[in-house]
Amino acid sequence: MARGDPSELGPGVTGPRQVAFRLGLSAESRAAAFLIAKGFRILARRWRSPVGEIDIVARRRKLLVFVEVKARDTLDGAAECVTPQQKRRICAAAEAWLAKYPDKNVRDMRFDAMLVAPGRLPRHIPAAFEVET
Repeated sequence: MARGDPSELGPGVTGPRQVAFRLGLSAESRAAAFLIAKGFRILARRWRSPVGEIDIVARRRKLLVFVEVKARDTLDGAAECVTPQQKRRICAAAEAWLAKYPDKNVRDMRFDAMLVAPGRLPRHIPAAFEVET
């Protein structure tokens, strides 16, 4: 499913795609708030490049994190949804981010996951995966 502005779905389009879009936005907002509470500064949300999208780019001191947000009915269900293909896409998008926004103050970088489920606090998984070579 394409991830974009709900207006991209066409006028008057409702149904599963719009519900999924709104659920994703809500989950990303909850994840961003959770990261802010942990001392991160949100640099970007839903950042797009020609090679992929990053849900959240955040920074705390000299640490830069690229966060994939997954929302499902359960936290365990969300954890199972980060696929190898998505990991490659996120890594490629992270390379595009670093090329566009070089920052000599960044010393560490990692790929995190934020799992979101209704009625639960988000689960932050630092270093959820590494760059695949």
